[in-house]
Amino acid sequence: MFRGIGTVINIVTILLGTAIGVSLGSRLPERTRNVITDVLGLITAVVAISAGSEVASPALKKAVGSGALLIVLGALLIGGIIGSLLRLEDRLNNIGETLKSKFGNQENGNFVEGFVTASLIFVVGPLAILASVSDGLGKGIDQLLLKSTLDFFASMAFAASLGWGVAASAIVVGLYQGAWTLLGWLLGNIMSDFEIAAMTATGGLMLAGISLRLLKIRHIPIGDLLPALAIAPLLALLVSKF
Repeated sequence: MFRGIGTVINIVTILLGTAIGVSLGSRLPERTRNVITDVLGLITAVVAISAGSEVASPALKKAVGSGALLIVLGALLIGGIIGSLLRLEDRLNNIGETLKSKFGNQENGNFVEGFVTASLIFVVGPLAILASVSDGLGKGIDQLLLKSTLDFFASMAFAASLGWGVAASAIVVGLYQGAWTLLGWLLGNIMSDFEIAAMTATGGLMLAGISLRLLKIRHIPIGDLLPALAIAPLLALLVSKF
């Protein structure tokens, strides 16, 4: 097998799960689909709490002491400012609208929401990074097979409510995990445990924002916060030097 096959499998499982989910969703009344979306919002909140708890990771606390929460806060503030100035949320929505006009059902208003939500769900977290780097290092694809299984069921559930936009997230997954696989192949281990913990904790709060969106509590522009995922490990590395 070639390096990168794990991400290819992941993409296939997302597409397959989406197809099954859309097939099931079309047979469900709107009230039932709304209930499914609410359940996904609650599940996403649980995932967010799990990821956010990495702020108390022993590796992160050892590296930065009591500054872990400030690192996450700083990453989100700096990332949010950069993202809002670059209008990343609008650009991401525009990509979704373009894909919708070419591939989606014009009557499905959830296409963009499905694309944005699923994209963030599938790439935020340690598995997307660690599993892809492991694949790039030639250490096997066991972790990516696990992630693919999880994403299969998640895409099925999301697509039942949000439609074909979930399938478009496979593009983001391919580019994101492909990049980490390539970096793993070129550079070896990219980040230390504490840097990954900082990124994961930051991603956890972003997932909390996604949960609020799914539950229709508040529409937070998560796309504008995306730079925070890159800034968090850099801040952690900077603080660890002092």
